[in-house]
Formats: sequence, structure tokens, C-alpha cells
Amino acid sequence: MLRLCTLALLVTSVVACNKQAMTEEQASAPVGSNSGSIERKVQGALQRAELLSNLNAFITLDGEGALRAARTLDAGNADAGPLAGVMLAIKDNIHVAGLPNTAGTPALKTFVPSEDNPVIARLRSAGAIVLGKANMHELAFGITSNNTAFGPVRNPADPMTFAGGSSGGTAAAVAAGIVDAGLGTDTGGSVRIPPALTGVAGFRPSIGRYPTGAVTPVSNTRDTIGPIAGNISLLATLDAVIAGDNFDLPAIKLAGLRLGLDRGYFYSGLDAHVEQCVNIALHRLQDAGVVLVDAEVPELADLLARSGFPIALFEAVRDLSTYLSEYETGLSLADLVAEIASPDVQTVFAGATTPETAIPVQTYEQALLALTRLQQLYAVYFEQNQLSGMVFPTTKLPARPIKGSTDTVQLNGAKAPTFPSYIHNTDPASIAGIPAVSLPISTDCEGLPVGLEIDGPAGKDRQVLGIALAIEELLTTSAEAAE
Repeated sequence: MLRLCTLALLVTSVVACNKQAMTEEQASAPVGSNSGSIERKVQGALQRAELLSNLNAFITLDGEGALRAARTLDAGNADAGPLAGVMLAIKDNIHVAGLPNTAGTPALKTFVPSEDNPVIARLRSAGAIVLGKANMHELAFGITSNNTAFGPVRNPADPMTFAGGSSGGTAAAVAAGIVDAGLGTDTGGSVRIPPALTGVAGFRPSIGRYPTGAVTPVSNTRDTIGPIAGNISLLATLDAVIAGDNFDLPAIKLAGLRLGLDRGYFYSGLDAHVEQCVNIALHRLQDAGVVLVDAEVPELADLLARSGFPIALFEAVRDLSTYLSEYETGLSLADLVAEIASPDVQTVFAGATTPETAIPVQTYEQALLALTRLQQLYAVYFEQNQLSGMVFPTTKLPARPIKGSTDTVQLNGAKAPTFPSYIHNTDPASIAGIPAVSLPISTDCEGLPVGLEIDGPAGKDRQVLGIALAIEELLTTSAEAAE
């Protein structure tokens, strides 16, 4: 207990010092500014990674590669780019050339891709530097990042609690100030749940917005890479680089902005701390002139039940088998499953690969029809209610202790299943394939971090990020005024 308390104080101290250094050295410099020595910045990041190694945010650090890239930028031997010197943690299921791609599972420990994922290639071309591969929930099948093979990821806000998943290592590295930003993957909420629990921002783009391939898959229908960063501005810059989009965000005026509130689904059974924080944020929005429209997405719970897990479990078996063959890993799916270390992931794959319990083709086909219906209803929801987006708490509860939370967590005085409790609010956007961003609620609400999610119509990614930026500025200003 004493060691964990000391670690918590150490994390707080290092993060505070890092933020102070960023303020003094970079306050007047835009993202990607090449002022100062990028090599020194990388050296500092490596030192922080070592100092905070008990967070277990990384599986592999690439100090030599990061320093080499920094020296190239410092020497002017490469175009600076809009992300010059921005350091990244990359979830360990996204291919980075020359680095192991374990996907958090023992069978893939020695698998080293020879080429970068196309998203990595775009970020490097813009000047970003990969510091290392981040820890994660094994095979991206969980939301705690309590990985039996590589150890649990600890939450910088409280190292006794988990960082969320499956992209927990990336979020922890960003929240601890080790890196500027990073990449995760999102199938049911994995680039929004960890940011919400650690106090940073994460963005799931519309399905198909980013390049695909060179990722250890879960579900090709639902999977996407998504950026995680300390603020919305950097998140938006990363999105523009990855998508090849305009860097300018639409200017959003909060006065008159219409956001939907589906209280029946997204606000039911909230943890008291989350409910208090979100209510404060909603009052701030209303005071700023935001019009909160009470409107429910029709058939939501039923369509989610019919589409979500059947698609993910059916496609996981099919897509992983294809992936292992395509990238010549030398493994079959049976080989991979035999070495799964985390008990919760073992259970999932045992059910998904056993003929008696595997998802039948007919159920999968019906699930795809339910997904199409869900997408149609979301489009109608935004249009008929004249909404630019919808707003709700990213998760129903904040982070919980690592120990004892694999299967159940405490929610409102009772035991609740861990996985469905945390993906409850994030899963709809993942299934429907619509853009969704989680930002921290920076108000006078004390306690563990809480995230506020903004979802929007399909294809309106820059609008959703613009709304998030305006809300971030409002909540940050409100928090500063309250101090």
C-alpha cells in the first residue's frame, strides 16, 4: 500500500512538472513547432517513461529509433511537417515497422512487421515520432487493460485503479505526460473509455475515414484506429493528418447549438460521482446557450443487442484467421488461442471457437441487418430533431481498482458485470460507425476523471471535433474561474 501511494504522488509530481515545462517552453509554439531540440525532448520522454515504468504503459520502447528520428528533424534533413517532434505511443496491435506487434498476447511476441501501418506512415511523414508500443488488453478483448501476459496498465490518476481498455497503455502514457499523443483502436469504445478514465481526450472517427489494414483485428465492420491526446486541438490536428483533411475546424457557437439527450439509455444507472460531474457540465452548457433536446434514439437497446456481440464474435474468428495467414505469422487461430494468458479473454475465445457456442452464419447476417437499421435510425434522429450532435457521460462509472475487477465492479452499491458496464455508452457509436469524441470534464467536480462524450452524424467528423473544442474551452474556463 505504501509503495502504491508513493507511486501515486510520484505520478502527480512528474505530470505536473511536465505540464509546467510544456507551458514555459511551448506555450507560444504551435503543434509541430521545431523550436528547441527535439532530441532533448525525446530524451526527456524516455527518462519519464523509465521513471513511471510502474504504470506499465509500454510493452516496447524504441529509444534508438525515436532519437534517430529526432536528430534527423533537428538537422533539418526532413520536412518539419505539422507534427514535427510530436511523440506518440502506439497501441501494440497497430503495425510499426521493425517493432514487435504482440497485440498483448504471448503467441505474437516474436512477430515483427516489416512495414508501417498506413496511418503510422502518414503521421511519420508529418514529423511525428514513435516512442514505443503501448500495453493493452490482450487481443483488444476487454476494457481494463489488466493483461496477464504483460501486466496491468495502471491509471496515472490513481495507480491502484485500471486505465481502461483496450487502449489503456496509450491513454496512460498520454495522461502521465510521457508522450504528447498516441493511437488506439476502437471496436466498442477503446479510444474513448481509457481517455475518460485517465482524464484525456480520444476520438473515434466515422467508419472508413482512416486507412485500414496492418492492425491485429477484432471486427472489420467495427474496428477503426483512433487518436488519443491531452487536448482537442491536438486531437483535431492528428485527425486532419490521418484523414488528409483540412486543418481548420468549423467555428462552433455554443449559443443555439442543439445537442440531444437520450436519458432513457445513456443516463440510466449512473455512478453518483459521474452523474454529479455530468450534471455540472450540462448546466455549464445550458448557461452558455446550448439547447439540450430530450430525445431518444428509437429501438436502440434492442438493435444493439441484436448486432453488437454477434458481429464482433463472428468476425473475430474469421478476421484473425485471415490476418495470421496474410502476415505470415506462422500461427493458426488454434495456436493463438492456445496461448491466451488472460482468463477473461480465454473465456471469450473458448465460446467463439467452439462449434456448439460459436455465432451461426444466420445470426451474423441478421446482426448486419440490425446494424443497417441502427445506422438509419441515427441518421433520422439527428435530422428530425435538428441536432448537431448528442451528449452523455462516456462511461457510467469512473475507474475501479485493478484487483478484483476482471469480472465485476461495484456500481451503486451492487456488483455489476465489468465489460458491459463500461461499454454501455460507447458501444452504440462503435456499432453505428458514427464519429464520437470523449473529453475530460474540467469543472469543479473533484475525484477520479470523468469523460463527456459527443456523438454526431456519420461523416461529420470535423463538426464533432469543433463542438468538442468549444465545449473544452467552456469547461476549462469554468474550472479556472472556480479556482
